[in-house]
Amino acid sequence: MNEKAVLNKPTISEVTHLHADMCHALADPKRILILYALAEHSQNVTDLANEIKISQPTASRHLKILRERGLVRANREGVSVEYHLTDYRLIEALDQLRSVLKDQMEHRASLFQS
Repeated sequence: MNEKAVLNKPTISEVTHLHADMCHALADPKRILILYALAEHSQNVTDLANEIKISQPTASRHLKILRERGLVRANREGVSVEYHLTDYRLIEALDQLRSVLKDQMEHRASLFQS
């Protein structure tokens, strides 16, 4: 491995910080709904706001956070700005988390049935 490659390799601390930033972006239920909506198809902020039943300014703030973390991207299409999911693996990861949550909920329910 050359010296330049070693110098540019991110540290565990840097990767952990980036991981925490991504988790922060996922920490709001409305942002998760936005990601699932964008997994279906690209949309502008007004359509997203209507779909998840929040105001347009609130949707814009959530999209800004998601965009800053690299989870969505904005593309100007005529007079509109369309938002797109940057990586569909994110939805797979969210689905895995939901599966874990489902299992935990079932386990808790079984404790009450005993």
